[in-house]
Amino acid sequence: MGIPVKLDVFDGPLDLLLHLIEKNKIDIFDIPIVEITEQYMDIISQMEKKDMDIMSEFLVMAATLLKIKSRMLLPAKEDENGEETDPREELVERLLEYKTYKYAALGLKDLQAGASRQLFKGKTLPEEIASYKQEVNTGELLSGITLDRLQQVFNDVMRKQIDKIDPVRSKFGEIKKEAVSLGQRMVYIEEYAKVHGSFSFRAMLEEDTGKTVVIVTFLGILELMKAGKLEIKQENIFGEIWITYRKAA
Repeated sequence: MGIPVKLDVFDGPLDLLLHLIEKNKIDIFDIPIVEITEQYMDIISQMEKKDMDIMSEFLVMAATLLKIKSRMLLPAKEDENGEETDPREELVERLLEYKTYKYAALGLKDLQAGASRQLFKGKTLPEEIASYKQEVNTGELLSGITLDRLQQVFNDVMRKQIDKIDPVRSKFGEIKKEAVSLGQRMVYIEEYAKVHGSFSFRAMLEEDTGKTVVIVTFLGILELMKAGKLEIKQENIFGEIWITYRKAA
């Protein structure tokens, strides 16, 4: 089991370094090692030295800072790509990793504190009420029910199932090339409208199930509507489209 590190308000040497960086508003990617090392050494010199196991961690970091400080006084080394290496790079990576875990832990702590304030009401419903079941009078429920009425209900249910099937799109099969022009289709639509007066878009297409015909028919209806020959209504979204022929004045 690890030894819990807690000196004043610092949970270890990385926490102390992070505190100094945030206090002095320093860019963590450009740490002034000389200034930070001096402040770090001042603080650990003031700490109580009762537990040398804990103090040793701070002294190891002090030695690391002094090593980085001395390396920065020397000419910079180059890596395999010929670029200068920064002696502070490893320390920055450790600080960033520690900072990530620290703030994640603080977030979890806030969630835990919030959860501790949640209260749940226990079950207080009387047993007599919880176990109550309303009696069903089957005689009253089935009164007035005849075979004719049951047949009517069955027919209504079956009719609704049939209505769910789109008589146009349900017959779409293989895509076939269809020779149909917009002009010819507009003539057909206008003649159809004169005969039927008011009709649904779906009813007009029940015999012509080709996708191309459906598309061209729809475009033809829109053109005739713009010309003032047809009136289109749709009460609900995705509902039936009703078309009415407008006689010339």
